[in-house]
Amino acid sequence: MDQHHGTCAIVTGATSGIGMAIARALAAQGHALLLVGRRQAEGAALANSLTAHGTPAQFVRADLSDRAAPDIIVRAALDSFGRLDVLINNAGALIHGTAEETPDDDWDRIMDVNTGAVFRMSRAAMPALRVQGGAIVNIASDWALVGARGAVAYAVSKAAVAQMTRCMALDHAAEGIRINAVCPGDTDTPMLAAGVSGAARADRLAALGAAIPMGRVGTPEDVARVAAFLASDAAGYMTGALIPVDGGASAD
Repeated sequence: MDQHHGTCAIVTGATSGIGMAIARALAAQGHALLLVGRRQAEGAALANSLTAHGTPAQFVRADLSDRAAPDIIVRAALDSFGRLDVLINNAGALIHGTAEETPDDDWDRIMDVNTGAVFRMSRAAMPALRVQGGAIVNIASDWALVGARGAVAYAVSKAAVAQMTRCMALDHAAEGIRINAVCPGDTDTPMLAAGVSGAARADRLAALGAAIPMGRVGTPEDVARVAAFLASDAAGYMTGALIPVDGGASAD
């Protein structure tokens, strides 16, 4: 287990699902955490739980569509922990629909949350990361790598994140800032099968899993382990990589 005493990581979308699992994985590596999300109660509870188990953690409630939010978040990390070493761009939203079924407002919202917020958070973090070198890990999607039916806005937004990852990796490699992306497939989070609960949700997850070569949907921890690896010194010679964590779905 890596021990990065004195280092700090920002995790966006940290109040549930993949973001919460990543926060716990980074805590296990020894990072102090600046947690970001829209759910005050859940974010504060996570920060308190991590702090009680020995990980310094603060929660900042923020809506990443707010253009001022990234600078406020980075400043909060620096004020609380004195430095920034890792940025996890995890916050995102999902809508379904073909091009004909997707109104302009939905298209604009998904592109802003899933792509624009990654750009703005990364831009705000660069000066702090440049001080000692660091890592950005973007959470994209396996739909950034292959075509998707019935989710054009989401898939395009995540493909843009993949290309942004490669471009920023080239721009900042010589500065010691590594930038990679995890591309999850179907993962058992509140976003997947939203609005379905109980036995119906279990049946839905089983049906989704049956279509995946490894026979199951992923867990948040499956994704978190790879994100934590990319954030760690063990991935010190990796930048610009897009890593599918999808049970083989994008290889099929």
